[in-house]
Amino acid sequence: MTKTSITLGYLAQVACTWEALARKAGNVCPGREYPDLTVNDFLVSAAAIAPIMTRAAGQPVGVTILQSIEATRRVVTTNTNLGMVLLIAPLATVPRGESIVAGVNRVLDSTTVDDARAVYEAIRLANPSGLGKAREQDVNGEPTLPLRAVMALAKERDLIAAQYDDGFQFVLNHVVPHLVRFVHLRGVVERAIVETQLNLLATARDSHILRKLGSESANEVKRWAINLLEYAGDLDTSVGRAGFLEVDARLRDENHARNPGTTADMIAAGLFVALREGLISLETPFVWESHPFAVGSSGAEQGTSHTLNPS
Repeated sequence: MTKTSITLGYLAQVACTWEALARKAGNVCPGREYPDLTVNDFLVSAAAIAPIMTRAAGQPVGVTILQSIEATRRVVTTNTNLGMVLLIAPLATVPRGESIVAGVNRVLDSTTVDDARAVYEAIRLANPSGLGKAREQDVNGEPTLPLRAVMALAKERDLIAAQYDDGFQFVLNHVVPHLVRFVHLRGVVERAIVETQLNLLATARDSHILRKLGSESANEVKRWAINLLEYAGDLDTSVGRAGFLEVDARLRDENHARNPGTTADMIAAGLFVALREGLISLETPFVWESHPFAVGSSGAEQGTSHTLNPS
């Protein structure tokens, strides 16, 4: 496959696939699945949206989002990728050759009430947990504002909505630079994703956790990530590996309600941008051979490790 034949839909599929396969703390990944959500669910979902993202530049962003969720629902019965689709669709709508920063703002500025209506339908179809009700422009009603304006109303409580308001500042200025830096530093995609996740969790409260468990739990997870990065040491050390495993075990408590799903969505979007812009090569090795899961983790999972400050 030549570079000119690689579609944006293919890059979207790779980004979502890499995100699902990376053994991140608290997320579904190989060897760490949930009864109602498996790695294969994410892989088939990534494949389902690829052809739709390929044609994104030629249709309204709301149509791309709705078609992607409809295609996903034909292959899985649970919400695997609503956040990823909401993030990647506007980015995939920017044609190659146009600046991603200027392009995504142009796409967002051109959104309409019809786009909002299609996205509302997509959200209801995906049926994400912990959605709640909004005082204005509730997703169970009929939108009266363009999609970008609707998203702006939720920006304080939802990091994905905030991307629509500010032109994907978090994705472009935090996620992508972390991914690119760690890929160049480590030479392995999986480790770059893992370290990016920890840095993002230490930077911003995960919206999925905030929505399901509230501010206290979201703040607590942020503190865990900060403590791990500051006190547990490099992930190549025994202390660092134990700290990672402890954070992973804590995130998998509460019937996986602490699953940092929004952070995972941000990483998928960041990977898409990095691949689109040629900042990360498709040929980069993926597997992190010395991942903490691969060197023994029973102690941390049983709660016998206390590497992290619990506060």
